[in-house]
Amino acid sequence: MMEEAKPERGSAEVVTLRPGAGAEVVTFDRHEFRDILNLYGRKVAEGEWRDYAVDFTRDRAIFSIFRRAAEYPLFRVVKDPKLAGKQGAFSVVNTAGTVLKRGPDLKRVLAVLDRSKLTLVSG
Repeated sequence: MMEEAKPERGSAEVVTLRPGAGAEVVTFDRHEFRDILNLYGRKVAEGEWRDYAVDFTRDRAIFSIFRRAAEYPLFRVVKDPKLAGKQGAFSVVNTAGTVLKRGPDLKRVLAVLDRSKLTLVSG
């Protein structure tokens, strides 16, 4: 009996999404994802952030940022194309669900996370 090879610790596994016929998912394009990861990398280097998760659904794409893997996300960067004509497709949302910044330009929306030291306040 042949054993299945397990990935090494610290290695990444690539999962290909193949939605069913007619089902589309919202994703971040290459440039948007690069902008998000550039900010994320700086914050990891500063020791503020440690983990992230990416979710793609039919309605929106979400990049969640964590201080530790076992927590709720500190912030979520959301792309919702339905809001593109109104308030802007991109938003940054904090743990409480408050929209910190919304607009059509991702770089300007991400600036709210890079502008100052944002801290999580628990009540």
